[in-house]
Amino acid sequence: MVRAAVTVVMDERTRGQLSRTARSGRAQARAVLRAKIILAAAGGTPNAQIAADLHVGVDTVRKWRSRFAVGGLAALADAKRSGRPRRHGPEVRVQAVAIATSAPPGPESTWSHRRIAEQMADTGISPSQVGRILADCDLRPYRVRGWLTRKDDPVFWSRTADICDLYLNPPPGTVVLSIDEKTAIAARSRKHPGRLAQPGRPAYQEFEYVRHGTVSIVAALDVQTGQVVTEPIRRNDSVTFQRFLTMLDAVIDPAKQIHVVLDNGSSHVAKATRAWLAAHPRWHVHWTPVHASWLNQIELYFSALTRRVVRHGDFSSRDDLIEKIETYVINKNSTAKPYRWTYDGTPLKAA
Repeated sequence: MVRAAVTVVMDERTRGQLSRTARSGRAQARAVLRAKIILAAAGGTPNAQIAADLHVGVDTVRKWRSRFAVGGLAALADAKRSGRPRRHGPEVRVQAVAIATSAPPGPESTWSHRRIAEQMADTGISPSQVGRILADCDLRPYRVRGWLTRKDDPVFWSRTADICDLYLNPPPGTVVLSIDEKTAIAARSRKHPGRLAQPGRPAYQEFEYVRHGTVSIVAALDVQTGQVVTEPIRRNDSVTFQRFLTMLDAVIDPAKQIHVVLDNGSSHVAKATRAWLAAHPRWHVHWTPVHASWLNQIELYFSALTRRVVRHGDFSSRDDLIEKIETYVINKNSTAKPYRWTYDGTPLKAA
């Protein structure tokens, strides 16, 4: 005897909610399947046809059809399961958390699940059980975030506002420069060739490499044009920095005033550098606050240089690295545009 299918009836609100679930690309697959079963059943489709269309068993269709008929939308959720009883009591769980939130003994700087389990050997707990306990508490003792305790600088906001105003409203007829050094750029070559990207497959790069030394550069960004001048340097000291400033001073129109953004690097604040700046009154320095390198626009350029040239580059020597950096700078200067600076230097407030 053929079993009669349970009649499914729903209001428009319920139908709309099930339709949204059935079309969703973010809902869980089982929720989408159940919504499609109920919608098809409400439309009068036989159980066998629903099962064939959705590639599931007829019993699965009957199950969710019957549940919905009795309990509505709430019945489509998974029933709560008791799960396996906890093997370790609250005292063991508290001990695991206490260890994870304390400093590890000996030379180790962070805890691992295995190390915590070893400390609790008398309880018989395993590393995986430690991991589950800590996951319940959202504890990851092996992860450490950097932290900077920055003292309140009374000139922080005034310097920030000054630099932002310079970017947003440069004085007419002046040159605005952002200058800094990028040091210790590694010249590395891969031991074996990589593989280029293919459809559906990323590029592969050999893990092992050979070191060929490092390269340091000093760079000046013209904030109003986006063009950059770079120069390789052997030493990052005041003498080298003054030499770079002298070169810039010689090539910039002598009738123009020069505004330059500098951080507090040792070569920038050295007595000899300050004396050079005092001897060249058309140079006006705008110092960034301490720990605020993000205010120096040349850092945006260095970030792009790292991504486009250095990070995945293959360099046979220091000279090869220098040549590729210079080629990148020349090519980029041909299509350079200024960075779009929007921050006005006012203290940021939470919404």
